[in-house]
Amino acid sequence: MPTLRALIATLALVATATLAPHAVAETEEPRILVIGDSLLAKNRLAERNVAARLSALLDEPVADHSVAGAWMIYNLPITGAMGLSIPKQWRDGDWDWVIMNGGGNDLWLGCGCNNCDYKLNRLIAENGRRGAIPSLVQKIRHSGARVLIVGYLRNPGFSSPIKSCKDVGDTLEARIARLAEIDPNVYFHPLTDLVPHGDLSFHAIDRIHPSLKGSDAIARRLAEEIQSAR
Repeated sequence: MPTLRALIATLALVATATLAPHAVAETEEPRILVIGDSLLAKNRLAERNVAARLSALLDEPVADHSVAGAWMIYNLPITGAMGLSIPKQWRDGDWDWVIMNGGGNDLWLGCGCNNCDYKLNRLIAENGRRGAIPSLVQKIRHSGARVLIVGYLRNPGFSSPIKSCKDVGDTLEARIARLAEIDPNVYFHPLTDLVPHGDLSFHAIDRIHPSLKGSDAIARRLAEEIQSAR
């Protein structure tokens, strides 16, 4: 029988349909890379995911390696290399910015609601200096790129399948905020205030992923962050 992770990997590959990075304009090399999970990859088929909207808002190409269902800690070699491992989505290059997120699938699907502290500590230590997320950030920073880490959507005023993960999600993001304090070229942009109380329009029907409006709103936040830092 296939393991839960293998089954999730197969479903994610089917859902994403194409895992190769989207093409960008040949006349200009992209200086922004997006890596992460479905928060960033959602709405790609409509060409209105976060990277596509960010490219339009900034009027410059954005390389998009994000993959729905991706994990920060993922050991299956083939599907990991195809994008289900967020660290393997990273490609060394002449990037100005790398926008990333991750850890949500590790916690929601990986800890089984009974061992979240262990998984959380593997993702990022309490002081923000150790774990899979700081290791990836450090690798990216060694290339010279600035890093912009994106938090997850919240759902104030209504229920969702991941409501029980709120506390551990808040802890994850508090630790990421500490990581961002260590290096002035690492930025953390939480989305805790993006969704108004009881407003379902920022989420897809599953109440987990962003709707078209949600992806656009996230991209606008990130564009403002990048423009203000330039």
